[in-house]
Amino acid sequence: MHRFIVWIQEVAVPVLGAPGVFVAAFLDSSFLSLPEINDLLVVTSAASNPERGWLFALTATLGSVAGCSVLWWIGWKGEEDLLERRFGVHRVTRAREAFHRWDFLALAVPAILPPPMPFKIFVIAAGVFGFSFRRFVITLLVARGLRYAAWAAVGIWYGERAIAVFKDVDSWMSARLPWLMGLAAAAFVGWWLRRRHANAGAAA
Repeated sequence: MHRFIVWIQEVAVPVLGAPGVFVAAFLDSSFLSLPEINDLLVVTSAASNPERGWLFALTATLGSVAGCSVLWWIGWKGEEDLLERRFGVHRVTRAREAFHRWDFLALAVPAILPPPMPFKIFVIAAGVFGFSFRRFVITLLVARGLRYAAWAAVGIWYGERAIAVFKDVDSWMSARLPWLMGLAAAAFVGWWLRRRHANAGAAA
């Protein structure tokens, strides 16, 4: 697997350019698991070609959404048993509770945060639990788009120092993952309460 990752970084992306980033993102989000390879490719590609940084962020986003759509379709065609066999009953129960409680944030937060935050279980669960494909795509376009745009900005701004910055930021976020999840949950609760209050006012 390490050789494959190196091949993507040193051969596929330099030769194919932005389409190579799309392919890597598609594979990582569907059939393979290449932790943080997309983030790294966006950072290094944007650092090497700052004027095309936006394109690498865009192709990584579209590739990831396309790959995730395959998993959504598998979940939609499958049953909850499929999830339980792959991830275990306990994790599936927690995923169901997350979708019931947090709605689209159950998918958006994992899509933004780095590993070790689990992600693919929520992608497949979105299909299994009836999360509409339209909302699924919109949620991922926004969440993944923000993630890759941020890494492209790091590559553009820091150039050769971008990899060091990437590692520092990634370590900082990973160490504070529970806090970041809590902040996202608090933000959603605030948004939901404001929306509920506004709806109640309109009904009155």
